[in-house]
Amino acid sequence: MGKGTRYNDEFKQEAVNQVVVHGYSVADVSQRLGISNKSLYDWIKVFSKPKKRRDEESDLRAENARLKRELKRAQEERDILKEAAVFFAGESKNATRS
Repeated sequence: MGKGTRYNDEFKQEAVNQVVVHGYSVADVSQRLGISNKSLYDWIKVFSKPKKRRDEESDLRAENARLKRELKRAQEERDILKEAAVFFAGESKNATRS
């Protein structure tokens, strides 16, 4: 099953305005525009916030994703170093016994 129709932010904002500003019901607006109630509720959740706040939240999500990638890389490097330390400790013991 393919993805549904993609709507631009301007369309979504206008749909939200019809509910939030003009007072139409979600069911009425979603039926007139041919979208699901769930989509409209999702849009209301996002587009009822000021644009500046939405942009800040988007920046925070991007920063969070970057930090998670960086943490994963650091953990992988740490695990490699732990394995190397164990290996060289074993080699050192073998070399002193010879």
